[in-house]
Amino acid sequence: MTNQQPATRPANPRFSSGPCAKIPQFQLDMLSDAALGRSHRAKVGKDKLKAAIEGTREILGIPADYKIGIVPASDTGAVEMAMWSMLGERKATMVAWESFGAGWVTDVVKQLKIDAEIKEADYGQIVDFAEIDFDTDVVFTWNGTTSGVRVPNGDKIPADRAGLTICDATSAAFAQDLPWDKLDVATFSWQKVMGGEAAHGMIVLSPRAVERLENYTPAWPLPKIFRMTKGGKLNEGIFEGATINTPSMLAVEDYLVALDWARSIGGLTALQARADANAKVLWDFCEKNDWIANLADDPATRSNTSVCLKFTDDRISDGGAFAKAVAKKLEEAGVAYDVGAYRDAPAGLRVWCGATVETSDVEALTGWIEWAFFATLEAQAAAA
Repeated sequence: MTNQQPATRPANPRFSSGPCAKIPQFQLDMLSDAALGRSHRAKVGKDKLKAAIEGTREILGIPADYKIGIVPASDTGAVEMAMWSMLGERKATMVAWESFGAGWVTDVVKQLKIDAEIKEADYGQIVDFAEIDFDTDVVFTWNGTTSGVRVPNGDKIPADRAGLTICDATSAAFAQDLPWDKLDVATFSWQKVMGGEAAHGMIVLSPRAVERLENYTPAWPLPKIFRMTKGGKLNEGIFEGATINTPSMLAVEDYLVALDWARSIGGLTALQARADANAKVLWDFCEKNDWIANLADDPATRSNTSVCLKFTDDRISDGGAFAKAVAKKLEEAGVAYDVGAYRDAPAGLRVWCGATVETSDVEALTGWIEWAFFATLEAQAAAA
């Protein structure tokens, strides 16, 4: 039987895991109210930055006594700001099960050179949080963007911990439940679940994190873009919209539009439901086909945003080349862009299923993945 291309195509082929698909029906004229050519220090700029902070608190349900700031350099800048400013007061535990978590290990061990225990798990697995000493400062990702593995819940994080929890939540925020009482620092960027533009990060600080900032001075010098205190006290302006450096007011407007969209569909519950529905399409697809599987071994830890898939067919002779060929066929057909596995991850596909993606597009994509798989098998056999 000829392996024919499916008749139905995804209306939006953008399944990249960052920058991610824009909100449904996005048009550039939605940004017409952007404060372009105006100072971010002017009232109009400060009002929009403050609205971004307040909208974030509203949609995510962040407690009133937590501080929220817009910071430079996307989620990476936010995580590094937290580590450089707060770590070193006590021993640290670095937790990693994918490439970005491994990057934070490198920062702490090779750059900051502080006393740290490293706990790692292979791609598809997760570290057992019951084995972590939370009297140390613990740095971890909530959702592994490059592995498709997430923390199922915060139950194993003790309320009476002595250390801080510093959580990279960039591909989890707005799609997964984040237990704010268990997180002292949480970071994320606009470019993931909200489909915003890159370059800006957000940092959320608990009262315990603020206390650390005001009572501990690191041994190393802090660049200006990492400094969150002034005169030994928290620089409150950062958490009211007075950003450390000049933000893109166009990107700010884009985030405000995305927050309005989130409100219009029902807020956090609706955002999570959309991501859940998208991911389930791929999980069900894997269940029905024995040649593809979820990279995450345990269903409880499977990401509902960055869904990572692996090919399991015994006929595949070179897994890396095969996966790249499948991703190339999908892109050339114009049905899925940027779905190859992350460069450091096991060979396979990575499909973004965050809230801005339409479930009907994921459903259409599955037929094309099947087509590309068999077409690549045929090409492999022909070349043998």
